[in-house]
Amino acid sequence: MIKFICYPKCTTCQKARKWLDENKIQYEFRDIKLDKPTTGELTEWWQKSNLPLKKFFNTSGLLYKSLDLKNKLAGMSEDEMLKLLSTDGMLVKRPLLIDDNYVLVGFKEAQWAEKIKQ
Repeated sequence: MIKFICYPKCTTCQKARKWLDENKIQYEFRDIKLDKPTTGELTEWWQKSNLPLKKFFNTSGLLYKSLDLKNKLAGMSEDEMLKLLSTDGMLVKRPLLIDDNYVLVGFKEAQWAEKIKQ
């Protein structure tokens, strides 16, 4: 079953959840703030996504900005970034849609429709 990982108060996550429901797509819901991803999960998702690790950071979040990660990420190793992401779910870009064959980061309706309906 598809895993839908989000922060329920996030408007983009709300849009994504509504889209999943309207398209009658079954999913397992997980609140990223209450159940933050582990370093192992993040490593697996990142590798499966074929995206640069920086794409997993919530660059518009308050925590990202307060930690000055815009200037710090370039000097960090992948292991350091993964460990940092696992410390707080609010650092992770959301929503995440995770299936056996893909990982989607952020909500882009056309991209989700294409992947899910394959």
